[in-house]
Amino acid sequence: MNTMPDGRPIPPPHADERTMLETWLDFHRGTLALKCQDLDEEQLRTASVPPSPMTLLGLVRHLEGVERHWFQEVFRGEDADQRDLMRRDGGFGLDAEKPEDGGIAAALDSWRTTVDRNRAIVAAASLDDPGHLSGAEAETAGSASVSLRWILVHMLEEYARHNGHADLIRERIDGVTGP
Repeated sequence: MNTMPDGRPIPPPHADERTMLETWLDFHRGTLALKCQDLDEEQLRTASVPPSPMTLLGLVRHLEGVERHWFQEVFRGEDADQRDLMRRDGGFGLDAEKPEDGGIAAALDSWRTTVDRNRAIVAAASLDDPGHLSGAEAETAGSASVSLRWILVHMLEEYARHNGHADLIRERIDGVTGP
């Protein structure tokens, strides 16, 4: 498999649907980690621009919560406790005065553990297998269930959108931009 200069694998230009969905999701997961690379704790807690509380550290925790929600709660029907991950600000911001949250090392370790678990969940299922939505989600989607395929596409959209945010935050912190 070809890789970017930063080491992220490039999704294959021709592949079956599952491979395409999984490799693009992994590419975007790798992009999030890359945006956090080589920054100190203070930089990772730097908010984007007022009034947004969004930080790179907050994005990692938010996306871990989103991963847990869609793969573990919706798809597997598990009770994935997200109280620490999804705060009033959607999990995007972290108070720079509260280092007891473990910082980026703990956040990335927890996120990676969640991602690994979710890869196993996806590998053991068919793209057509259903996940079951909560009342409000079902009302929005117009259905009480969604396929794993739908969840994977939604996760691609979620990561792509937030990686755009991460790119802008990173540029504000130290001027680094890129894919």
